[in-house]
Amino acid sequence: MSNLKNKEKIALVCGAGGFIGSHLVTRLKSEGYTVIGSDLKFPEFGKTDADEFCQGDLREQLFCQSIFKKYKYTEIYQLAADMGGAGYIFTGNNDANVMHNSAQINLNIAEYSKNIPDVKVFYSSSACMYPEHNQLDPDNPKCSEDSAYPAAPDSEYGWEKLFSERLYLAYQRNYGLNVRIARFHNIFGPMGTWTGGKEKAPAAICRKVGEATSGDSIEIWGDGKQTRSFLYIDECIEAVRRLMVSDFTGPVNIGSEEMVTINKLAEMAIDISGKSLKLNHIEGPLGVRGRNSDNDLIKKNLNWDPNYSLKKGLGLTYKWILEQMKK
Repeated sequence: MSNLKNKEKIALVCGAGGFIGSHLVTRLKSEGYTVIGSDLKFPEFGKTDADEFCQGDLREQLFCQSIFKKYKYTEIYQLAADMGGAGYIFTGNNDANVMHNSAQINLNIAEYSKNIPDVKVFYSSSACMYPEHNQLDPDNPKCSEDSAYPAAPDSEYGWEKLFSERLYLAYQRNYGLNVRIARFHNIFGPMGTWTGGKEKAPAAICRKVGEATSGDSIEIWGDGKQTRSFLYIDECIEAVRRLMVSDFTGPVNIGSEEMVTINKLAEMAIDISGKSLKLNHIEGPLGVRGRNSDNDLIKKNLNWDPNYSLKKGLGLTYKWILEQMKK
């Protein structure tokens, strides 16, 4: 293994070309880390802040071996996954790839991490692993961490996330791997995918509103009464960092408790735009009927609670997407 100038804090960020991963790289650099990024692709909307970026396929064992041999990492952040919004996850057309690709990445990273003394490993799970039967009532979804079992996720994406949680916890029990696990709830903000089919609801709605002219209507999948909560990216990164410096393994929710209907989310974006637009409800993939983060456990263990309102974060995201549309 090579030695870098900062021997105390060397972080590997897997998925560093993605939305959350690229923001995390920037945060770690601001804290004085030497950061090695790895992904199939570089960040789409700007240069990476990583000291070194290893472009390659984390599903491939030889590529993973080459990265893990480079340095004696103190922290590893595993965010790489085959993922996207409802249009990608809930059609059923991508299930095999979603499960195979993400599971293969996690199998590799868990296996090679166990050989690094004293390393901490963060795994980004998802609220999609919670049971569908606890999320049928849009007004009263149950997503406390202890509600995960009996398991019944609504998608193969959720099943893979649950499997990988158990994988890392098994490596903790059997090999002493020091892991941290968070379940993300709809993270959004600038520098994220906003078109092409893999974008999530806030970005998709901001794009539709940005494209529309006053008097037009924008399309909303379903009746729009399904509920979700959305967490701004900066808040997510802060929570991840708090988890990593703590002695708490998790799994723990990282999300907002400001639950809104998709109709309300659209109305917020329309209000931010200053336009007069209508909603046109059409058929489309929806996921569960209701989902909201339960933050009791993270408040208790990490003293964390988000500061940004949904409207503040949505305003920043809408402004950024408008800038992208003008390019």
